[in-house]
Amino acid sequence: MLSVENLNQFYGGSHILRDVSFEVPPGKVTVLLGRNGVGKTTLLKCLMGVIPAASGTIRFAGQDITRCPSHRRAQAGIGYVPQGREIFPRLTVEENLRMGLASRHPATPLPARIFELFPALKTMLRRRGGDLSGGQQQQLAIGRALAMTPKMLILDEPTEGIQPSLIKDIERAIRTLAESGEMAILLVEQYYDFARSLADQYLVMERGEIVKRGAGADMDRDNVRGYLAV
Repeated sequence: MLSVENLNQFYGGSHILRDVSFEVPPGKVTVLLGRNGVGKTTLLKCLMGVIPAASGTIRFAGQDITRCPSHRRAQAGIGYVPQGREIFPRLTVEENLRMGLASRHPATPLPARIFELFPALKTMLRRRGGDLSGGQQQQLAIGRALAMTPKMLILDEPTEGIQPSLIKDIERAIRTLAESGEMAILLVEQYYDFARSLADQYLVMERGEIVKRGAGADMDRDNVRGYLAV
């Protein structure tokens, strides 16, 4: 579904991404792990076109999207849930969800799957997004990304700052999406147990490079947790 080849990015004189190459297959969860500051969020912003790649190639569903603007990547079927959620606090839950349908006809209904995965959102449609808890806002951000029924879902640290009970809800939702076989999922995480429970395959980043990769079932054997230790 997604293929990244020799991707490089710089900030000033710093080489942030160094010849990053990997693939995200459809119907699987690919987990990207690494300590803070190793380049994970920069990589996702390059994938979404928020910042341009200095060099390298990004292909999605067989098409070269390396120079495509962000909105074209979203239209192509990439849903993005950024770190920090970035919902619209003054808009209602329904208005936030409908932002995911911005390129569709105004009368397009919200997919029922959103409320099947996160039933609490259906009872909060008239509440403002800023009034929700952190975990509920994360559910809202994921729901917004799902509104366009993407072919691929990118999640940047969805467990950050969320109470354990809602982490379980988000874990179940991601697993349900993966098991449907309908989309590829790229999950960036530092919470090892959450990542391990969902991973079909894993990637580990250090200093802007992919330094280790393998099957999700082998994460303990491969001592992936050690790469996250301070």
